[in-house]
Amino acid sequence: MFKKVVPICLAAILLACCCYAQKRIVWLDSDTANEMDDLYAITYLLKDAGVNVVGLSSAHFNSADMLVGEKWHYYPTKNINTVQLSQDLNEEMLKIMGRTDIPHPLGGRGTIGHAWGGKEMVLSPAEKGIIATVHQLKAGEKLDVLCIGAASNLASAIQADTSIIPHIRVYLLAARYFSDRKVWDKSEFNVRNDLNAFDLLLNCKGLDLTIMPINTAIALKFDRTVCRDNLKDKGKLGQLLYNRWDFVEAGQTWIMWDLALVMAYLDPTKAEKISAPVPPENDAREISVYKTIDATKMQADFWNRMAGK
Repeated sequence: MFKKVVPICLAAILLACCCYAQKRIVWLDSDTANEMDDLYAITYLLKDAGVNVVGLSSAHFNSADMLVGEKWHYYPTKNINTVQLSQDLNEEMLKIMGRTDIPHPLGGRGTIGHAWGGKEMVLSPAEKGIIATVHQLKAGEKLDVLCIGAASNLASAIQADTSIIPHIRVYLLAARYFSDRKVWDKSEFNVRNDLNAFDLLLNCKGLDLTIMPINTAIALKFDRTVCRDNLKDKGKLGQLLYNRWDFVEAGQTWIMWDLALVMAYLDPTKAEKISAPVPPENDAREISVYKTIDATKMQADFWNRMAGK
């Protein structure tokens, strides 16, 4: 009996090890040119050897403020094409990091539907890339899609091909959630830039959805001086990351919204996740929400990774 049990136990252990060692397959959708923390999130993700990044798509950030202001940071708002700006910065980062092998399709230029609602998709190379990647998955594999901007590209992909829903896990930086009252606040930058897409994902039956609310992410703050000291000898990448502080006219500290989501996703021990009902105006179901993050550990881990530790 013992001789029979040992091989079975060994087989179970080997299977568990193989499953653990299997890299998560990740697609990051980023409005990179909007501010600064997207660049830090991309950097951290691409330096993680434990995941297989199969896509970096560009997202728009068409804020209504651009209709009345002459500039968005240092970008002139006249004829601004926000998704192309994000695309250009994605390509620059991939080139600097030696990762142009990662597919990096251009996203859609605007929201799904219209200002008054609707969900007509926006066709783009990014939308098509997400769908194609899902259909290339092997049996049992999932594609983890992280959206750190408006979710227009992902929502369009789901609209175009609903068969991808069971094969993706979605992580969004979006909205605010007050767990003590179980109350949502959709008045947030990413949601405002495509409320239709956000509602589509909330209403999507069977979609594995996790949200990092901004009132959770707000705990992760970086100091300008610390960034300068840690990035000064990191070549072109360090220069790009630090110069962004001036580009967005940042003060002494900056909230690393997007980085909080990426780090919580990569290391679940640095965040507390709970189940929560979607807003009452959406189709009733439960989703996952990050309630807290360990900002101190996240800061230390980021700089350790930048130092190659």
